[in-house]
Amino acid sequence: MEAYDPTESLPQVPALELSSANFAAGGPLAASQYATGAVPGGRDASPQLSWTGWPEATQSFAVTMVDPDAPIPGVFWHWAAVNIPVRETSLTENASRSGMPKGTLQLLNELGETGYTGAAPPVGHGKHRYFVMVHAVDIPFLDVAEDARPGVLSMALRSHALARGVIIGTAERPAP
Repeated sequence: MEAYDPTESLPQVPALELSSANFAAGGPLAASQYATGAVPGGRDASPQLSWTGWPEATQSFAVTMVDPDAPIPGVFWHWAAVNIPVRETSLTENASRSGMPKGTLQLLNELGETGYTGAAPPVGHGKHRYFVMVHAVDIPFLDVAEDARPGVLSMALRSHALARGVIIGTAERPAP
């Protein structure tokens, strides 16, 4: 069975450059990006992200992170944040808990908690891919309710994303 790529169903938009100090594209997430207790050093810390190359019409950014390899229909939402001011070009590691830029709205993750939840693929399930995306948005504030699920943001981004950067990290918890 071919691996599901959640970006294939998104509208085609130009690419922006996205990188992380915590993991290389296609490489393993840092231990700190795992869920607390999932691995030694796991602490539900959102990854550091930096981006460049967005269109001039950009007025804000959104960040999403999904695991399409989770044993559930669709994707497992780890993080969704919207209305990041256009003046921001990066987020520090653990920004989800230690301070997102003023005006940012973090949505509920798959666990029903606000902000980032770390990687915790089932033990022995194999390597999971984590698609981290930064979306350049054409308006300063997307009208998304505080208690909205990330799918609502995903629908709003369909008509407001000008560009998108994607970086994929991996995580695995081998069977003992």
